[in-house]
Parts: sequence; C-alpha cells; structure tokens
Amino acid sequence: MATSSKGYSAENITVLEGLQAVRKRPGMYIGTTDVAGLHHLIWEVVDNSIDEAMGGFCKNIWVTVNADGSLSVEDDGRGIPVDTHSRTGKSALETVLTVLHAGGKFGEGGGYKVSGGLHGVGVSVVNALSVNLKAEVYRDGKLYFQEYARGNPLCDVKPIGKTDKIGTKITFVPDPEIFELTDFKWDLIVNRLRQQAYLTKGVTIYVVDVRTDKKYQFYFEGGIKSYVKHLNKNKENIGSEVVYIEKAVPEGSIEVALQ
Repeated sequence: MATSSKGYSAENITVLEGLQAVRKRPGMYIGTTDVAGLHHLIWEVVDNSIDEAMGGFCKNIWVTVNADGSLSVEDDGRGIPVDTHSRTGKSALETVLTVLHAGGKFGEGGGYKVSGGLHGVGVSVVNALSVNLKAEVYRDGKLYFQEYARGNPLCDVKPIGKTDKIGTKITFVPDPEIFELTDFKWDLIVNRLRQQAYLTKGVTIYVVDVRTDKKYQFYFEGGIKSYVKHLNKNKENIGSEVVYIEKAVPEGSIEVALQ
C-alpha cells in the first residue's frame, strides 16, 4: 500500500544559501570532522599555492603553525586578484573565499593551464569551517586585507599598506563547533608537505611550528624523479637509474618516473 504524500510539500524542501551547506554537512566537503578533516583544510589552502607553482608563478610556500592555534599558508605567487568580479559583483578575493567552485582552474586565459587537481572544493570551504580567517594579498605594490568569521566577511577587501612583496597569505582558525579537535599534528603536516615538495619540481616549502620552534625546508630539484629514488632507497632495484620522461603539450604536461 502506497504511503500518503500528505504533509510533504515544497515547504519541506530546505534551500541552503552560500556556505551554509558546508557548515551543515561538512563531511560532504572534507570527508570527516576528525583529524583527517581538520588537516584537509591545510591541504586545500596549500593546493592553491601549488597551482601557482605548477603554473610557474610561485617559487616558495611557507606553512606556519602559530602559537594561538591558527595556521598560515603564504606563497610568492601572483596574489589572488582583488578587483571586482563581473558576475558576483564582489571582489575576486571575496568570490574565491565565499563561492563554492570559484577559482582560476575552471576557466581559460590568465587562470591555470595545469593544476594539482580540483582538490575538492577549495578555500571557500576552509573559510566556512573556520571561526576566523584572514586573507592578505600582496599585489601591485599594495597589501590588501580582508577578515571573515565562519565564512561571513567582517569587512570589504581594502588596502592597508604598501609592500614590495607579491603573493597571498591565508591564516585560519578551525571552528571548534565543527571539529572534534583543533590541534594540528606536526608529523602529519611535515610528511604531507615533504611528499608535495617531491611532486612539485622547483618549489621550496618551508614548514614552521612556532609552538615548538621546529622547522623544515623541502626542495627537490628532481621532482618525481627524486621521489621515486627516495621510495626505492632501501630496495633492490632492477635498474640503477630512475627513468624520467617529461612531455609538454598545448593542453598541459605529463611527467613519468620509474625504476
């Protein structure tokens, strides 16, 4: 016997605007709200910097665990644009930080020809799941700033000084209302970023824990060739040398390393 549809109407359909859906169901976007989900926030921000590096615009990435429980990711890339986006009517910076699936990897022209993948949903999700997020952009000789609370802008993007630097710095505090714990794990961060440095040839990644004064610097000129050599260092290898092939095509590039 069919169940009655009485009482089930359009009014029962919930529509979540903007980043509300992320906060309502964070697991759909970062997989989990335990340790893995917490650190996924870091990878999303770092992946933005890696995209700049893969495009040839960034040589250095700094990841800092701060004493107050926040974490900062800074790069010397081009800096997220701060001019007004024609479709959203907001600055490009605010668009990237508040609109899902907004970013340079989806379009053409001055965006990214190659990237490290879509990574999930980007820095807007980090913003939604942070009790506080500060964005600093070093661009065109100016330092631009904008601050957010749980995904909501506290001010418009504005210039607050002059600078000779270029790039972007994102500092965020994970929301304890979302995550089971908010204490970043040093070893997990170091291992992931060491691997990322292997996979991204020519970029230097600096990792600092202000809480303990621990520091690492990762740079592997050989990229994935160095990574394969590292993986096989204690194994009996068929060949003494790592075979490496790189091919660039109009649509992107491919690298292969094997031993």
